[in-house]
Amino acid sequence: MTTTPGPPASAVQAGVEAVLAAVSERRMAATVATLAGDGFAGRRVGTPGNAAARSWLAERLAAVGVEPSVEEFAVRSVPELYAAPRVRWHDGRTERHLAFGRQVGVPLASAELPDPRRGGLGVVGVGDPAGRWLVVPAGMSLPAAYDLAAGAAGLLVRRPVDGDGWLYTMLAGPDPGPLPVLALAPAAHGAADETAAAGGGWLVASTPIRRQSVTGANLHARLRPPSEGGMEVLLTAHYDGVGDLPGLRQPGASDNGSGVAVVLEAARVLAPSLPAGMGLSVAFLDGEEVGAVGSAHHATRLQASGALPLVVNVDGAANLDGAAAVEAGGPAHGLLAVLDQAGRHTGLPLAAGPVASDNRRYAAAGLPAVGIGAGMAGYHSPADTPDRVDPATLHAVARLVVATVWFIAGSDAKLSSLI
Repeated sequence: MTTTPGPPASAVQAGVEAVLAAVSERRMAATVATLAGDGFAGRRVGTPGNAAARSWLAERLAAVGVEPSVEEFAVRSVPELYAAPRVRWHDGRTERHLAFGRQVGVPLASAELPDPRRGGLGVVGVGDPAGRWLVVPAGMSLPAAYDLAAGAAGLLVRRPVDGDGWLYTMLAGPDPGPLPVLALAPAAHGAADETAAAGGGWLVASTPIRRQSVTGANLHARLRPPSEGGMEVLLTAHYDGVGDLPGLRQPGASDNGSGVAVVLEAARVLAPSLPAGMGLSVAFLDGEEVGAVGSAHHATRLQASGALPLVVNVDGAANLDGAAAVEAGGPAHGLLAVLDQAGRHTGLPLAAGPVASDNRRYAAAGLPAVGIGAGMAGYHSPADTPDRVDPATLHAVARLVVATVWFIAGSDAKLSSLI
């Protein structure tokens, strides 16, 4: 194995301290606040808010001194809740309206029902299902419920709420089934089950959800070209979110405004300071929330070009709870070793843990990839606001990323030995 001499260890040490001192919590917090703003409307793939966020990020990269390329790709069957579901029910004594987002939501498995439908309450598997809204018992799967619900008005399934009392929003999941489906928070589901078991009550509801095919777009920028046979690091984070819902803002501050802020800050401080010949690229990825389709597209492009960057993906840097989670994939032994060195140098504990994000797409394409996660407050809900993102966590994860790239640049080994 041939090697390329690197700078002396003392020079690497002095250089990393200087570049780490340039990392700014204030800049990253401002990035998070901007991306979570009303104008970007939660940044769901294929929406005007998503496109506006992409344009803003392109401007930030231009300020670093590079014009990013835009790589578009098709995204099929993106769920869209185009109106808030109108849900009211009667328990035999009182009529109630269920609060959208808190007590009721529309899961991805629901068929579209644009106008409210009324039916009596029942329980799946008990009596005649025709024309009734049926409570699905806890533990029963939807396919099993469908088999017992021919002719029903719709199904009522139990879904958990988060610590802030919100139902989660998901964009990746099952295709629509044959019936309208409502997701009820545990208390509402229990009350409906009790009423239905007593043989009374009725419910009126709509499920205004549809699927659309849209265009997603990644931003890719090469800030520093590698020397021939030299190493290149690709820093990635997804900028899309689950998007606003009718009447409900979902800012997407931690997921993944925080990851984008870390990558942008790392690029800003590293671009002018890396040794000559060390390659550095950045990719802001779209479509992660619908199955990481943006990173799949980008990884395929890299694979076809023969590029072999070391990939560092940041998926959440909002609330550090003891240690940052790290998931390695592909031939990443060398990269993981350098990441561990950077963690020890910056004082950020690392722990093996699942980071189910874009890093997996790069690893599946045969690239050395690590995913870093450090908490997501208010995950996929209106509670994902900028004030829940801890500036100290942003600072710690950005320092980890910067130190990792710097130590790779100071390595004696060529890319082939690192991977």
